[in-house]
Amino acid sequence: MTALVTPSTADCLQAQRDFFATGVTKALDFRIDQLKRLKAAVLKYQDDIVAAAKADLGRPEYEAYFEIGVLSELDFIVKHLKSWAKPKRVGVTLTQLPASAWIQPEPKGVVLILGPWNYPFQLVISPLMGAIAAGNCALVKPSEIAPATSQVVAKLIKDTFDPAYIAVVEGGVETAQELLAHRFDHIFFTGGTRVGKVVMAAAAQHLTPVTLELGGKSPCIIDSDKQLETAAKRIVWGKFVNAGQTCVAPDYLLVKESVKPALLDALKQALNTFYGDDPAQSPDLSRIVNERQFDRLVGLLESGTTAVGGQFNRETRYIAPTLLDSVSWDDPVMEDEIFGPILPVLTYHSLDEAIARINERPKPLALYLFTPDKAIEQKVLGETSSGGVCINDVFLQVAAWQMPFGGIGDSGIGAYHGKYSFETFSHHKSVLKKPFWLDMTWRYAPYAKKLDFLKKAINAS
Repeated sequence: MTALVTPSTADCLQAQRDFFATGVTKALDFRIDQLKRLKAAVLKYQDDIVAAAKADLGRPEYEAYFEIGVLSELDFIVKHLKSWAKPKRVGVTLTQLPASAWIQPEPKGVVLILGPWNYPFQLVISPLMGAIAAGNCALVKPSEIAPATSQVVAKLIKDTFDPAYIAVVEGGVETAQELLAHRFDHIFFTGGTRVGKVVMAAAAQHLTPVTLELGGKSPCIIDSDKQLETAAKRIVWGKFVNAGQTCVAPDYLLVKESVKPALLDALKQALNTFYGDDPAQSPDLSRIVNERQFDRLVGLLESGTTAVGGQFNRETRYIAPTLLDSVSWDDPVMEDEIFGPILPVLTYHSLDEAIARINERPKPLALYLFTPDKAIEQKVLGETSSGGVCINDVFLQVAAWQMPFGGIGDSGIGAYHGKYSFETFSHHKSVLKKPFWLDMTWRYAPYAKKLDFLKKAINAS
C-alpha cells in the first residue's frame, strides 16, 4: 500500500508536534467540534465501512454494522467530556495548610494507534475518540490484513482532519516497525499477545507509555441447568459472531459434568436455529480473514471429537461453527486463543476444580459465568482474575461505556472506553498552590529545637 502521509513518518510527526505546540488541541470547544466532525464522517461513510467489513471478513450486513457502534460511545464522550476535563479539587493534609490542590488533566501530545483486523474500523476509531477527547494529535495505522477497511479509514480521516492533527499511515509489518522506531507520547495497540510484546519492547526504548489491548483464552463456566436454552443462545451468538474472530468471545466452555448432556443439546439447537442445517449456505456467518488463519484453525479441529460442525472450505475460507467434545487440557486447541468458530467443551466435578484450572492459565481478557446462585457468583468473582466478567451473558460488557475495558497480565495493560479512554490519553497533573501571606519557619534551617514540633506535626497528620 502507498502511505498517505508523505514524504516521511518523521516529517509527519514533526508536523504534529508543531501543531500540538500551538495549544489549539487543548481547547475544549475544539475537541468537541472535532469529535462531532468525526461523527459526521462516520455517518457519511457508513455504507463504505459496512461494505469494507463484508469484503475483508465476509461479514453479514447486520454484523458489519457493529463497526458503526462507535457512534454510541462517541455520543457518550461528547456528553460528558466537559465534566471529565475539569480540574478536580482535592484536600490537603494539616501540614500543607494553608494551600489548595487539584488534579488537572492535560493531553500527552502525539500518540500512535495501531489497529487490529478483526473489527478493523471500530478498534481504531474508538481509541482515536479518546485521543481527540483528551486533546492529543494522533497517527493511526489500520491493519493491512483488512485492506478494504484500511482504505476507508485512510480516506475518512484524510477528508476530515488536517494531517498535522490526525493522520493515517497504511502499510504492513515494515511500516509498523518504522513507526515504532520513533518516539511517541503514548502508544495504543490492539492485537495479539506476541505482537504486544514487540510493541512494548519498542516503546521501552523511548520510555513511552503503552496501552495493550490483547486477548487470551476467555473461559465460560456453566454451573447450572437453569435457563439452559437462553444460556445456549447467548453463548452461541457471542462465540460465532464474526466467525469467532472476537477478542472477548468465549474461548472454551467449562461445564459441570452433570449439566453437559443437556447443554450440548441446547447448543446444537441454537446453532440449528441460527444457521440452519447447512451453515455454509447461511447468509449470517462471517468467513475467516485469510488463508494463514484458516490453516491454523483447521489444524485445531483435530483436537477431541467433533460434536457439531467440523466442515471447512479453504477456497471460501469457510469453517462451520464447531463444537469439540472430549477435549483434554493438553490438546492443541487449548494452548492459545482460538480466535475462530471452534468451541471446545470441557467438564468439571467441583467448582474448586474449575477455578483451579482457570487460575493455572494466563489471566484472560473476559470470564463468563452462567449461574443463578449468588454464592457461586461471589466465589468465582473472588477467586479468579480477569480483565472483565459478564454473568449470565457474554460479550455485552464491551459496550458498557461507563466501565473500563481492558485486560490484565497476558491479556493486556491499561483500559479504555468512555471516560477511561479520556483518562488513558491524558496526563493527570497534580497542582499544589500556596499563598504568600503565611510563611511558617519550622521547615527552614537551622533545625535546632524544631524536631519535636516536626514529630508532632507528622504524627498528627
